[in-house]
Amino acid sequence: MKAQNVFLTTRFMEKNLDFEATLRVLEEKCQECTPLTPLKCISRCKTWKLKNELRKLHKIMENPNFMKDLMNVLKNETRLRILMTIAKGQYSVRKLQRELRMAGRSLSKNSIIEECLSPLMEVGLAAEAQDQYYATTFGGRLTELIEGSAKIVNFLPAHSECNEETVLQALLSGPKTFEDMNRLVSQNLVSRILRRLRRVELVKTPRERDYIFFFRSKRNPAKEKFSSTNSKIYNYIPDEGISVKRLAEKTGLTPRTTYKYLKGLKGKKLVFRRKMPKAYCLTAEGEKLAAFLNELYTLVDETLRCFKQVFNGNENIASRVDGVS
Repeated sequence: MKAQNVFLTTRFMEKNLDFEATLRVLEEKCQECTPLTPLKCISRCKTWKLKNELRKLHKIMENPNFMKDLMNVLKNETRLRILMTIAKGQYSVRKLQRELRMAGRSLSKNSIIEECLSPLMEVGLAAEAQDQYYATTFGGRLTELIEGSAKIVNFLPAHSECNEETVLQALLSGPKTFEDMNRLVSQNLVSRILRRLRRVELVKTPRERDYIFFFRSKRNPAKEKFSSTNSKIYNYIPDEGISVKRLAEKTGLTPRTTYKYLKGLKGKKLVFRRKMPKAYCLTAEGEKLAAFLNELYTLVDETLRCFKQVFNGNENIASRVDGVS
């Protein structure tokens, strides 16, 4: 019954308050409370139980490798299914086994505990009370992000250093060149990472490494005499530059003819050319996954920031209870 009260309190806090406000309310309740003994907090106080859950999560999240551990736990379809299930209520291992069997997955009780529930608890997404498993406050918030992204998370390699995630997040802000990637991850890994992401159609990669762009110079075109074709080509060159192939498509000329007129404009110093490296960009599925990763990292950062603001210097009950518990 006590475990059920903890679960209901957690769900109430999630639905009615944001995460930082939840922590503030819990801290205010503890400040106002004057228990006769620390044991009263452990045995009767639902607020203390929830706050203790968050305190444990705080310690877990302070691990420098937390994001890597969290991502590797999430890159498992069965774990995600279990997390989504226990976010709706408390489940025993037997009940989870039955739910998985109905979904076409047959796992032993030991496998469910060791391969699914234990990893979820290690990163603070799940908890156990009286042989009943449920999603923590953080786990419940995370399931809202996972909704709709559960399958695409499986496109990423399991048990990795999360270099693919780093590249995807960087590409969310816009296309990046091969040299840009070298500054994000180890140079020896860039080609391998891009091949993996291309294989699962998360990233578009160019066939050729570089190509030529033409730009208009600052020279005043009014000082030169233009033929109608010269004028047409010059006016179709945008400020950000353009390739010969693309310019030919816009003007309706052949690439060979376009290049001949560009060469004439270059001789008049009205245009110049520059070798531009092609950029790598996300596919539609890649954008979905990168957006999910960005929201996940933001949630973790905000949660950790809230913990530091609320818990640091406010462990009045914890200091008395830790020795007892």
